[in-house]
Amino acid sequence: MITLVLGTVSDAHAAHIHRALEAAGQEVYYWDTSRMPSQMQLTWEPARGHGVMTLPTGKCLTAAEVSSVYWRQLLDARVPNGGNAYPHHIAVNDTMGLLRTWLQIDSIRWINSWSAFQFHREKPRQLATVHQLGVRIPATLVSNCPGQIQAFAQRYDQLIFKPVYGGAHTQFVTDKHLQSERLHNVLKLSPVTIQAYVPGTNIRTYVMGDEVYSAEIQSPDLDFRTDAAAHLIPHSLPEDIVEQSRQIARALLLTWTAIDWRLTPGEDYTFLEANPSPMFLHFEKVTGFPISQKLVELLLSPSPMGQSLTPG
Repeated sequence: MITLVLGTVSDAHAAHIHRALEAAGQEVYYWDTSRMPSQMQLTWEPARGHGVMTLPTGKCLTAAEVSSVYWRQLLDARVPNGGNAYPHHIAVNDTMGLLRTWLQIDSIRWINSWSAFQFHREKPRQLATVHQLGVRIPATLVSNCPGQIQAFAQRYDQLIFKPVYGGAHTQFVTDKHLQSERLHNVLKLSPVTIQAYVPGTNIRTYVMGDEVYSAEIQSPDLDFRTDAAAHLIPHSLPEDIVEQSRQIARALLLTWTAIDWRLTPGEDYTFLEANPSPMFLHFEKVTGFPISQKLVELLLSPSPMGQSLTPG
């Protein structure tokens, strides 16, 4: 059986897992979706549940041969502009329709699945789902309505803002941000996530199946990702938070994840987000936690389902 690494050789985490799988004796290939449709081909026969993937090297794999996929990065397909003969938007939709079909073949063990990634893409829904488990989350408003944001801001002493989807760092909200003219102009472009600031320190928890590993990330920065000198210290979670971490992973359909918490001075854990494809190499190097080993074990464990396709 074969494992695919969804990503590219230029991505350090994808390359690391590729090497770890090879070292474990597994046949493994990169699945670079930016090579679609010009340099690689996909085929799917719905009635037979039969698929064929042809890699840029010419290597052909059937869907039945693929036992697992490590989902590191789904890149946009690079669809050539064919001019008037075939409108570009139709070509893009056709390519993505076939690609998304492959991304939901349930005979394959996905680490993680398409459904899990949709939760991550829809972070307001992720927060609501976690809150329904009884997990503490920050007071949050997601909106592109200036009046709603100004009213929310009046209820809290200190606020932060960040993108709804991701892709930028967290910042503090200032009076300047809340000026009516500025808000109206900015919110015509996109909604924003506003949250009550949670004082404390950062805790990152990796959940891998039933295994849970945590570390405190000591940094004076609001967003520790901006701090190259952030200091990692292994951290022992209370047992109830360990169990909450497993519940969060299950509720968000995550086989593995990194959960970010804020630990307040009063020892309360507040959930911030769960990432379906987190970076881990630096964390593993500093803490010694066996994340690579556990990922390989998950990828090499038997697929949980028969060979069929779940509609997306």
